[in-house]
Amino acid sequence: MASDKRKPAPRPIAKAPTRTGALSFWATEQVPEGVEFTGVLRTPGARPLIGILGVIIGIGSFFAFTPLLTQLLAVAYWLATGRATTFPETYKTLLSYEVPFGMVAAQLGIALLIPISAAVILTIHHVRPAYLFSVRPGLRWRALFIFLPVAFVALNAVLLLQNALAGRPFVLQPQEGFVGFLIAILLTSPLQAAAEEVFFRGYLLQALGSLASSKWVGIVGSAFVFALFHGTQNAWLFGSRFAFGVLAALLVVYLGGLEAGIAAHIVNNMCAFVYAGLSTGIATLKATTEVTPMDAVGEVVMYAVFTLAALGVGRALRLRSRTSASGLGEVKTVR
Repeated sequence: MASDKRKPAPRPIAKAPTRTGALSFWATEQVPEGVEFTGVLRTPGARPLIGILGVIIGIGSFFAFTPLLTQLLAVAYWLATGRATTFPETYKTLLSYEVPFGMVAAQLGIALLIPISAAVILTIHHVRPAYLFSVRPGLRWRALFIFLPVAFVALNAVLLLQNALAGRPFVLQPQEGFVGFLIAILLTSPLQAAAEEVFFRGYLLQALGSLASSKWVGIVGSAFVFALFHGTQNAWLFGSRFAFGVLAALLVVYLGGLEAGIAAHIVNNMCAFVYAGLSTGIATLKATTEVTPMDAVGEVVMYAVFTLAALGVGRALRLRSRTSASGLGEVKTVR
């Protein structure tokens, strides 16, 4: 009797809801069904060259358009303030965060990473930009608003404990013009933090993930680029940022979206700026290029505690971690 040898069935493709208009003209690819976040761009038309091209265009656009918008805003500020100094001097002052508008200009420039990511995934990969946020697809707002207080409690609890153990009291000494800085932080820091997550843990994680079957290529690769893009830094500060990138990417994979990472990034950045403004000064924080080994380890512990808390909350919320045919279904556990 001849054995019944059958070829394994190909992985089904998730069928996106029928759409009309400009989006449907570009978003012609359908994502695979049942894949994690790192597999979203492994579409039928995916090729390694496309993934590499997308990464190059995304990073190139970052270097081209982010400083361009920041410089345009700086010119507007220079003209509006009466050109009291030369433009290079004004620009240096703004980028050093010595005045509140410097934060606004720099962080709005970084916020361009959201439309850049959307444009690249749509025009290069021909996938709906909503998949940048989650496998659902789209941003899961309820989850985001739940993760925000979780991040605030987890990160600050660990920070307070570390400072207490190290004997570092918080000396309240608000810097001059703190109210203006606080307004800038509230208006632009959440957008800047979300934009970095969309680009590094959204687009880059998926694009690099499309180049190999292992999710670790996307996780490690996106974390390395994220840490590298923070400029001059010693090895311990680089390691701290790299660890944050890895943990944030793991949350994206196991929770199926950016919500936990966005929450942690927003809380981390806003608290850091506010605490600096109430003590040592925001410009001093901005100029930081070195941390001690103990500080770096403390930061990694802080991120790890939030990661564990977020995974627990994600399981309780039963967040989807893989794509489905409709993109709207749920699974009972996060695997």
